[in-house]
Amino acid sequence: MKYYSTNKQAPDASLEEAVVKGLAADKGLFMPYSIKPLPQDFYDSIDTLSFQEIAYRVADAFFGEDVPAETLKQIVYDTLNFDVPLVKVTEDIYSLELFHGPTLAFKDVGGRFMARLLGYFIRKEGKKQVNVLVATSGDTGSAVANGFLGVEGIHVYVLYPKGKVSEIQEKQFTTLGQNITALEIDGTFDDCQALVKSAFMDKELNEHLQLTSANSINVARFLPQAFYYFYAYAQLKKIGKANNAVICVPSGNFGNITAGLFGKRMGLPVKRFIAANNRNDIFYQYLQTGVYTPRPSIATIANAMDVGDPSNFARVLDLYGGSHAAISTEISGTTYTNEQIAETMRETWKECHYLLDPHGACGFRALKEGLKPGETGVFLETAHPAKFLETVEGIIGETVEIPAKLKAFMQGEKQSLSMTKEFADFKSYLLSL
Repeated sequence: MKYYSTNKQAPDASLEEAVVKGLAADKGLFMPYSIKPLPQDFYDSIDTLSFQEIAYRVADAFFGEDVPAETLKQIVYDTLNFDVPLVKVTEDIYSLELFHGPTLAFKDVGGRFMARLLGYFIRKEGKKQVNVLVATSGDTGSAVANGFLGVEGIHVYVLYPKGKVSEIQEKQFTTLGQNITALEIDGTFDDCQALVKSAFMDKELNEHLQLTSANSINVARFLPQAFYYFYAYAQLKKIGKANNAVICVPSGNFGNITAGLFGKRMGLPVKRFIAANNRNDIFYQYLQTGVYTPRPSIATIANAMDVGDPSNFARVLDLYGGSHAAISTEISGTTYTNEQIAETMRETWKECHYLLDPHGACGFRALKEGLKPGETGVFLETAHPAKFLETVEGIIGETVEIPAKLKAFMQGEKQSLSMTKEFADFKSYLLSL
């Protein structure tokens, strides 16, 4: 399948080119020319299929023209070696727990899939070394770093904002060594993202190094996130609650909700979506006004959503032909303060004995406030609460048990390189490699 740029000024690309380049030459994001609907019989029997079987059918619609069936199946089955259970929180609200993978965050799905697909393309082309640049506000760095750890022919550079990710998140990508290098940037997530984008646009750098991105701007990172929306629907269908499903997505860079919107285009019977924002409510303001006004991000307790200029908004606009009315029909928005997020976490723990992380709390609250009679709500619980240990313990006033996987990361020793947010510094570092 061919991919075009959202800016419409770059040549079309094959899947391989889109994955290896990450970003189009005109700074746009790659979009597939067609989104194939899945047949009705797939939806009729979806509740009888495993997560891997469902995901393979979805992956085949996206990638089947470009990757041999056996290879694609192996990539999907290797990626999804963990479950994504739907857990009841209240009578009509369910949590889709996306934190059962190796780094306990939803990005394990996209990170692991992309690592395997990129590895396949590198072997196929006999490329020597590809350098993956990834900006992180927390969980992307660990998911991508762990997904690519030890993959031959790939070196990963994780850029993260100094002092703005939790200690546990930081340990998950600064302690790995091998083919993973952590760069601690004196700035915000938006600064990190700007450095990555500038590197892709720099002619001299690209002549010197083969660069690609593993942020949700990369199609191989964000498209696989559609898998778990289908699996959520299958689990709802199993319990007879699949009619009038409303899915709420805690939203930062907007890759996650975009994958869900792609699922809807493929026929997934979701009634509507809610994008839950923290104080970084750029999308919420767009829904209210029809004007998109990016601004510097504000630090909050839901730090992975601290994004002031969401990259994937370009894809949402493209998907709906730039129509504010069409976007507003299928997606509504909410925005919450730190106090409201904390209050939701406290109350839900007390009343339902369900422990939310700060991001999931935005999703749960939006459903609690916005569900209509007869609707069933699913919110994406994007990371394990223990990844935000001090915040969560401080809010609920109790000790949170740390899963064994996280404890293992905590024992490692931090290794990172400090760097300013100036592109000249980043460029000279990359040229020196």
